[in-house]
Amino acid sequence: MLEMGLKGYQEMTVAYEDTAKVHKSGALDVLATPRMAALMEETAWKSVAGHLEPGMGTVGVKLDLSHLAPTPVGMKAWCESELTEVDGRKLVFSIAAFDEAGKIGECTHERFIIEEEKFQNKADKKKMA
Repeated sequence: MLEMGLKGYQEMTVAYEDTAKVHKSGALDVLATPRMAALMEETAWKSVAGHLEPGMGTVGVKLDLSHLAPTPVGMKAWCESELTEVDGRKLVFSIAAFDEAGKIGECTHERFIIEEEKFQNKADKKKMA
C-alpha cells in the first residue's frame, strides 16, 4: 500500500549527452531541462515501484517544472521526491533537484498506477490500426 510521505532519491553526474545542446533544448553545454525532467520522473517512479503489486507500474501524466539554475558538465546533480497525494490510482509527487552549488529545479509530478501488460498491449494496438 502506498502512503503519503514516501521518499525517493536519484543522482547523476552531468555528461555531454545530458546537455541542452544534445537534447536540442538550447545551445549550451549545461544540464538540459528535458534531462532534468527525466531524472525527476525516474526518481518518482522508482520510489514507488517496489511498493506495487507484481505486474503493476506507473506512468507519468503531468509535470509542472521550473528549471532554476544551470549545471555544467562534470557536476553531480540529484533529485529528491516525496509522494504528497494518493487518490485511487493517481499519485502526486513534490520533487526538488540540486547540484553541488544548490537548488536547480522543482516540480509537481502526477503519475497513474497501471497494469503494465494491459497498458503495453493497448499501446501496441495503435501500430495495427
